[in-house]
Amino acid sequence: MDFTLYTYNQILSELIQSGYEFQTFSAFIRNPKSKSVILRHDVDLLPKNSLEFARIQAAKNVKGVYYFRSVSQSWDENIIEEISLMGHEIGYHYECLTTHKGNVNLAIEQFKTDLEKLRAIANVDTICMHGSPMSKFDSKDLWKEYNYEDFGIIGEPYFDVNFNEVLYLTDTGRTWKNKNISVRDHVDSKYTFDISSSNDIIEKLKKGDLPGQIMFNFHPQRWTNKPFQWAKELVLQNIKNQIKRIIVKA
Repeated sequence: MDFTLYTYNQILSELIQSGYEFQTFSAFIRNPKSKSVILRHDVDLLPKNSLEFARIQAAKNVKGVYYFRSVSQSWDENIIEEISLMGHEIGYHYECLTTHKGNVNLAIEQFKTDLEKLRAIANVDTICMHGSPMSKFDSKDLWKEYNYEDFGIIGEPYFDVNFNEVLYLTDTGRTWKNKNISVRDHVDSKYTFDISSSNDIIEKLKKGDLPGQIMFNFHPQRWTNKPFQWAKELVLQNIKNQIKRIIVKA
């Protein structure tokens, strides 16, 4: 079955077997390797699932980056600290403009406050937008008025990666084939791989079909070996995807 920890392990093992170097996002920004992979994790919900991911990676001696929202469903200071101590990168998954319904002044104040709180737990060099697909406000628009570099931030994936060079693979909507349901988690890219499942990714890695630089975006709350949680996430995401499909078409 797809979207299990077993499948996630298979993806990591095949990346290792294929000779990719694992870089955190901040490391990639500073010194991108020609054959490298960035394991990005958007911790939208269920932070314990992200902790499981972090432990799996640590056991394989690889590192990723974990972006935490400043809401109770994501923010767990003990988990943030534990993931950081494993050597993974911690980042801020901001949604300030959505939270404040487009008010940029309130949004930037929340950004500064949340960033300071997160930096009290772990080093934070990069940020990443939380999509909030049901909102009409795009939090990336905050940077039309401000510059995140003024806050000591060196990178934001949607602004600082050339996705014509870096293949972007995201599990948004609990599927890898999400062009028609992804409201904001999408990028402009020359790559047009036909990928519908994790097994497709694994097979393309085995054949050497994928490019040298890849950024994955995982949402760990979608990945589990527990049958009830697995089925629940499948049903909920299918319902959400119907709504998002309408939004994308609008």
